[in-house]
Amino acid sequence: MWSALSFAPGRTPRRSSAASSACGSSFHRSTASPSPTMDGGRGRSRVLLTTTRPRGGRQMAVATRHSVEGVQRGIRDIATRWSSERADRQQRRELHASDFAEIAETGFLELVVPAEAGGLWAATATSTRAVCEVLRELARADSSVALVSSMHLTVVYLCWLSDLEAPPERARAWGSQRREVFRSIQDGAWYGTITSEPGSGGDVTKTKATAQPIADGRYRFSGTKHFGSGSGITSFMMTSALPTDAKTPEIFYMDVRGARWDGSTGITLLSPWDGHGMIATQSHAFRFDGYTAALIGWPGYLEKRLPQAGPFLSCAFSAVIVGIVEAAMEAARQAIGPKRTTLRAYEQVEWAQANVEAWLIAQAYEGMLRAMERESGRGTLEGKTAIADLAESVTSRLCKIVGGGTFGRGSPFGHFAEDVRALGFLRPPWGLAYDRLFESSWAS
Repeated sequence: MWSALSFAPGRTPRRSSAASSACGSSFHRSTASPSPTMDGGRGRSRVLLTTTRPRGGRQMAVATRHSVEGVQRGIRDIATRWSSERADRQQRRELHASDFAEIAETGFLELVVPAEAGGLWAATATSTRAVCEVLRELARADSSVALVSSMHLTVVYLCWLSDLEAPPERARAWGSQRREVFRSIQDGAWYGTITSEPGSGGDVTKTKATAQPIADGRYRFSGTKHFGSGSGITSFMMTSALPTDAKTPEIFYMDVRGARWDGSTGITLLSPWDGHGMIATQSHAFRFDGYTAALIGWPGYLEKRLPQAGPFLSCAFSAVIVGIVEAAMEAARQAIGPKRTTLRAYEQVEWAQANVEAWLIAQAYEGMLRAMERESGRGTLEGKTAIADLAESVTSRLCKIVGGGTFGRGSPFGHFAEDVRALGFLRPPWGLAYDRLFESSWAS
C-alpha cells in the first residue's frame, strides 16, 4: 500500500519582534535552538545570525540562520561528495529523504523566503542568479534531486513571492497565508507541484480538475493529475483547478503530509513514475477526490502572476539542465581525452560540435540571468528553448563519440541524454513554448 512520507517538524516558539513584508504583512521569526530538521526528529543546533535592516527611519533586527554564501558552500560540498556516487545515483528509481534533509540543512529552502521574514530572498533581479547557480551545482551531481529541488523554489516564487497587491477584502488573508507558508518553509517544509494533466499540453488554464468551495478560502479538489515530482518528499503541493463558482482556473495548495495514497484520504495513486529520464523524481500520477485545498492569493491571481513568474521559472529549470550538460562534458573529456589522437574524423567533428554547442548553452544561460538582473526577463523563454534543444544535441553527440557502450545503464552518458530531455517538457513545454515564441516574434 502506497503512502506519502510525512515531514511535519515541530514549530519553534516565535519572537515578538517583527519585520514588514512588501505587502505590509508582519513576519515573526524564531531564534530558538535547536532548530527543527527532517532527520527523523534529531534537532541540530545552529548559530543564528542577526542582521539589521532599515525600516521607517530606524534599524529593525531580523534573525537569520543562514547566508546565501553559506548555502552555496554547503551545496557545493554536497555536490562534490555526491559526484563520486554518480554511478549509484543514476541507477536509483526513487528519492532518498536523507538527501533532502541534507540539502535543507544548508539553508536551501530559505532561498525563497523573503529577507523581511528571516529568509534569504532579496528581489528577483538580485536573487535569481544565486538561486540558479545553486541548482546548477546540485544538478552536476544528481539530476533527479536537483529537479525536485527546483520545484520547491519555483512553486514558492510563483505562488508567494509576488508584488501584486491583493484586493482590500483579501489583503488580510493573503498576508496570513504568506506568513504561514514562510514559517512552514523555515520549519523544514518542501513544496512541489502537481498541475499537469493528460491532454492539457502543459497549459494550466486547460485544467479539467474542479474545486468546490467550502469556507474561508478552502476547497474540495477533485481531478486527475500527473508529473507530481517529489511525491512522498514534499509537505505541500501546488495544483490548478476550475472553481465550481468561477469561469477561470485558479491555483491551490494542499497539505499532503502523512496523506495515504490508497484513496482513504482522497488521494489515489494511479501509477508510480516510470520515466526514461529523471527516473528517481517520483513524478507519480494521482486521482484526487474531494481533497482539501486552499486558494492561493485571490480570484484572478493566477492570470496576473503566471506571466510575471515565467522568466524565473525558465531560468531555474534551465539551470538544472546546464549543470547536467557540464557534468556530461566533463565525464566525456575524461573518457575521450586519453584516446583523442586516435579519434576518427567523424568523432573529431562531433566532439568539436559538442564543445561549440556547450559554449552556446553557457552563453544562453548567462544571457537569461543578465536579463533577470536588468529586471526585464526578456529573452528567457528563447534561452530556455535554445538550451533544451542544444542539450539534447550535445548529449547525443557524446553518446556517438563514446560508442555503443552508452546503451548500457552502467554508462553515465545514456542517463545524461535522457535527463536533459526533461527541459523541453517543463513549463512551458515544447508546443506551448513555440506558440508563445511565435506570438512574441511579432511583438514590437
